Formats: sequence, C-alpha cells, structure tokens
Amino acid sequence: MTLEETRALAQSIRDEVGKAIVGQEETIEHLLIALISRGHVLLEGPPGTAKTFLAQCFSRATGLEFGRIQFTPDLLPGDILGSNLFNFQTSQFTLTRGPIFCDLLLADEINRTPPKTQAALLEAMQERRVTLDGETHALGDQFMVVATQNPIENQGVYPLPEAQLDRFAFKLLVPYPSLEEEARIVERFGTLSGPPSVDDFGISQVADATKIAAAQASLGHVTLAKEIVDYTVNLVRATRDNPELASGASPRAAVLLANAARARAALHGRAYVIPDDVKALATAALRHRLLLSPAAEIEGREMEDLVADLVEQTEAPR
Repeated sequence: MTLEETRALAQSIRDEVGKAIVGQEETIEHLLIALISRGHVLLEGPPGTAKTFLAQCFSRATGLEFGRIQFTPDLLPGDILGSNLFNFQTSQFTLTRGPIFCDLLLADEINRTPPKTQAALLEAMQERRVTLDGETHALGDQFMVVATQNPIENQGVYPLPEAQLDRFAFKLLVPYPSLEEEARIVERFGTLSGPPSVDDFGISQVADATKIAAAQASLGHVTLAKEIVDYTVNLVRATRDNPELASGASPRAAVLLANAARARAALHGRAYVIPDDVKALATAALRHRLLLSPAAEIEGREMEDLVADLVEQTEAPR
C-alpha cells in the first residue's frame, strides 16, 4: 500500500466514525495513528462523553474484531486471559479463550480492578501474546487495547501500575463537548427509541486485517531522519532532568513517539517526519509517563503545561 492509499484509508475510517461521533476529531486521529503505528490508547474523560461508543464505532469501521472487558474489583486474570479446563471425555485440557483474544479490546474502566488483574494485560500489550499454564498463545497482529477510565471518582479505583501506563502509546483526555457540538449530539441521539448502537448510524466496514496490515507496512516508506531521532531522544531525556518531575519518560516512550510521528506524517501525506509531528504528539505520548515532584504539585503545575514547556525548550532541527 502506498502512503497516499494509507491516507485515503484513514480518511474513509474518519468519515465512517464521524457518522455517529460528533466532534472528537483529534481523538479519532490519535486512534488512527496508534492503529497504524501498532500502539495502545488510554482514554480518560467524564461519564457520558462517548468513550465506549467511539471504540465500538472505530472497531466497526476498521473491521477489527471487537472484544470488551468491564473491569470490576472482583475481576480475576483468568476472566481476561481464559483458562485450561479439563475435558473428562477426552481426558485432556482444553483452552477456553478469554475476551482478550480479539483485535480491538475495549478495557472499560480499567482502573476499577486491582493491579494483579491489570497486570494480566502486560504481556499482551507488549508482545501481543499471552501465556497460560506455561504455553504461549499468539494474539492477532493488529491487537490493540483501547482502555477507558473516569478521572472524577476516587473510591473503588486503583492507580494503573507504571509498567502498564508505559505500554500505552497515548493518553487522551476526552472533554465535554462544546455548546454547538452538544446541541448536535442531542439532535442526533435524542430521536433514538433506545440506547444508541453502531447499527443506528449505518457505519460501514471500510477496512480489514489485510488493509490495516498493508497500512502499517507502508510506514516503511516514511523517512525518520537522524536529526528527528536526536530531537525525539533529547525531548524524552529532558523529562528525566527536569527538577519539576519526580519521574521521567522511558526509552520505550521515545520509540513509540518516533513510530507515532511516522504514522502522523503518513496521514498528512508526507514520506518524511518533521519536528511538528513530534511536537503534535508529545503531550499525548508523555503525560501519563511523567510524575510531578511534590514541589510542582504544591505550585499547582499542570502536566500539559509542563510538557509544552519542555517542547518549547528542546531545540528542534531546522
């Protein structure tokens, strides 16, 4: 697949998702970038902002097999991965696959389950495989996790482990819609006779596993110059030297940011990455990997402003 075909495919997916989702253009673009660069996405926003519905619409348009796990405090790792059950008729163990065996996994309210259960996703998110009773089972090549969490409630939630946060390419904040967007939402959804579904809006499948794999392979045509590599590395390393941060970003963050920048370049019709690609994705790629120092928290520093300052202070190639 050529880069122009990749760009056209992404636009087709945008158009289909836009039949149901009002606004959220930036969120949809980040989902496309994550898909093409083989990344995972964490969506954070208040209830009722269509995080779950967005994932369902995205799954329908891309043709990815959809799976959903509703995370709860009593959820166990086996409820995610599955288990080997003994078949008395054959006297053999048979694998009963859990919901993780899909293409696009919606991890709904992921912060409502204890770290032990959250850790069941670590191998799947990094290596796209799971291990059960010492046997490894591969997941699909397009396996992607879209997780959601509610930032408002503090009771009954568990902070995501750092190792898990670091596996998400992006953390996207889903805000309340604007006045005009909310009016369009009410007009579009207020006339439905029941809960909204993907079928209500006629969203068509415009991609499949073969096309998505070809789009992912097309990133091989996108040049990542040495100057952009150095810029990305310097930006990530700057998070480790900043006194306002107690913890900086990992080398994995630099790799994922560079890959995502290549995907963004492809979606914008370029066969090369420019500094603006890295800058545009820096906040989404770094905000969940950084930890404010106690002094910065007391001063009321916002993570987004701090990342913006780091981008401004890191010299970009000309």
